This record gives sequence, structure tokens and C-alpha cells, in this order.
Amino acid sequence: MGVVSGASYRFLMTYRDVASKKVLVWACTAVGARMPVAMAPLALVFLVRERAGGYSLGAVLAAAYVIGEIVGAPVLGMRLRPERGRVHLAVGLAVGAVGFAGLWVLPAAHPVVLSGFAVMAGAAPAAATGGLRTLLTSLVPERAVAQALSVESVVTAGVWAVSPAAVAGLALGVAPRVPLGLAAVLMALSIVGLWFLPAAWGEDGGAGDVDAGGRRPGASPLRVLAGAWPVYVTGAASLTLLGLSELVLPALLEQRGIAVGWSGPLLTGMAVGGGLGAFAYGLRRWPGELRTRSAVLVAGTSACVTIAALSTGTAGIAVALVVGGTLQSAAMLTRNLSLREALPPNALAAGYSVMYAAAGAGYAATGSLAGALLRVVAPSTAVLAGVGLTLTLAGVGWWGEARRAGRSGPGVDTDVSLAAIPGHRPSEL
Repeated sequence: MGVVSGASYRFLMTYRDVASKKVLVWACTAVGARMPVAMAPLALVFLVRERAGGYSLGAVLAAAYVIGEIVGAPVLGMRLRPERGRVHLAVGLAVGAVGFAGLWVLPAAHPVVLSGFAVMAGAAPAAATGGLRTLLTSLVPERAVAQALSVESVVTAGVWAVSPAAVAGLALGVAPRVPLGLAAVLMALSIVGLWFLPAAWGEDGGAGDVDAGGRRPGASPLRVLAGAWPVYVTGAASLTLLGLSELVLPALLEQRGIAVGWSGPLLTGMAVGGGLGAFAYGLRRWPGELRTRSAVLVAGTSACVTIAALSTGTAGIAVALVVGGTLQSAAMLTRNLSLREALPPNALAAGYSVMYAAAGAGYAATGSLAGALLRVVAPSTAVLAGVGLTLTLAGVGWWGEARRAGRSGPGVDTDVSLAAIPGHRPSEL
């Protein structure tokens, strides 16, 4: 018992390493960059819902935005250079702010024009997630990387919890275009925050003869990134459940005879659960290899979403979603840690961007599947089909990681947060 307490104390100390002024500035910058991303799909629907065919047009604009993200993240992420990180991020965020401003200033423009602005707003800053994550991990000691990523997940969960209410309140209480104006302002302010943070990160990222997967730094960047494909697949699997919950929940509530207005509070509860899960994950050492841990967490999240689909009461759905959100955020943290092992440091920003795109693709695929199935089956059945897709993706990702670890030899799939603790021995925890 004393050993466990000592281990927990060491992890709490690593959280203290994260509590710095630079990390606080980073958090404010990240909120400015990510709040617009969380607001965009719903804000685009509200922007045009009063026009003829408004909801269909809103869905098209939201799809254009997501497509921009999916394409922009890997393309721009691969061009992101650590030594010029601030400039690259600032340019992307500035163009994204222009895209949001165009939607704000010209809400009555032709749908093609609005779609162009939506693609611009989604694509241009799409590499910012990977860049900011890499920047964050450069601000803390190596022993506190897992805790820094936990803090990032808490910030993200808070953003996603607040965004739907902010969009609905501003669009209905002020004007439909106001949320997009706020998004433009926030993204522009995030650029200011970059100038209070290091201009570059990981300049020693090319050090070493080989990366964790056995590839030499001189290999093609595309080949290096492609070698981490199992991590991207499992990351996409973990986010498909989030998309499934968000997109099908209103229809599921109607099926159960529950007021659709409960959708907002239930999703907020899921986001809060995600924040709690991210914080709890960083508090201690968890058993098992990262890939196994991830598979268990995705399976647990799938079970929670299944319970939500089969529950007939609001309380049952609420509990299942909160627990599911807790497990899902922990699963995404294992993916971020696994990516740090699979790629050399100088490729991490690009790798995070590719995983962001993969997760977006998983979200979009689940939405498309659910939308098609809702035409012919009950919402609960559509949810179960999405869970089946998630488990299939998770299984493929786990197999790919196990195969890569087998080729690379023992010691590849370890937890960086523990390896960096001075004097740590596995038996201690």
C-alpha cells in the first residue's frame, strides 16, 4: 500500500511540473484555436437554417468544413517544421480566421461561396492541433508528458462542453451569424498567444540513429508517418463512438419518448466525464501495454454506448454516456502516448495532425453510416451497427500494433511517462 501511495505521489508531482505560466498561456492559446473548431458544425447549421432548405444546406456546409479538416490536417501537418513552428501555426490560424470572418460577414452569400469559406476555415488551421500538442510536450519535463497530455484533454473536454450551449445561445438570442464572428475573433486571438510561447520546439528531434519502430531518420517522411498506421486506426475507432453518440442521440431520445432537449445536457455530461477521465489517467500507472490498455478502454466505451442505446430511461443513458466519455478520453490519451513511441520526435507534429485527420474521417464515416441506417432501422439499431464498426477498427489497430512491436523487439510498447521517472522500476507500481 505504501508503494502505491509513493507512486501516486510521484505522479502528482509530475502534475506540478505542468503547473507553469507557459502552460497557462498555452491553455489560453489552445482554447482560442480549438473553440472555433468545436463551434463550427453547429454554428454553420444555425447560420442557414432559416433559408429555404436550411437544414440540408447546413449539413452540406458542415460536411465541407469537416472535409477541409480531413484534407488540411495531413497535408499541412507534413509541412510543419519544428524550427518554424510559430510561423506555420500563425499563418494557418490567420487564414482560418479569415474563413470564419467570411461566413460571419456574408451569411446570405451563394452556397458555393459559403462552402468555400467553410473549407478554408476547416483546412487552414487543421495542423494547429498537432503543432500545439507538440509544443505543449516541449514545455514540460519528459517525466510529465502523460500529465501534460491529460491536461490537454481536460482543456479540450471543457471546450466541447461549453461550445454547443454558446452556439445555441448566441445564434438564437442574438443573431445566427454571431457564433461564427466569435469563432473568427477567438482564432485571431490565439495567434497573439503564440507570441508568448517558444517560436520553435524539438530542435533536437532528429537525434538518434533510429526511432522506436526501427526506422532511420533519413527515411521518407511519408513512409515514417505511414508506419504508425495502427495508431491512427485505433484513434479513429475511439472517436467514432463520440460521433455516434452526438449524431444519433436526438433520434434515440425520440425513440425512447424522451424530450430531445435532453441532448445538450447529456452530451455536456459526456464531455465532463471526458475531462475527469483524462485527469484520472495521469494520476497513476495503469497495468498492461499501451495497445492492450487502449483496446480495453475502447471496448469499455463501446459497452457504455451499447448500454445507452438499449436503455429506456434518461438516467440510464446519462450514466452510460458519462462513463463512456471517461473511458473514451483515456483511450485517446493512450493513442497520443503510443504515437510518441511510434514516431521520431521531429515527426510528431505531423503524426498528431495525421491522427487528427484519421479521427475526423472516423467521425465522418460513422455519421454517414448512422445517417444511412436511420432511414431503414431504429436509432438504437444504428448505434449498435456503429459500435460494431468501432470494434472492428479497434481490432485491426491492435493487430497492427502487436505486429509492429513483434518486428521491433521487446521494449517498444512502454509508457513514456514512467520510463522518464528517475529510478523507476516496473515492480514499484
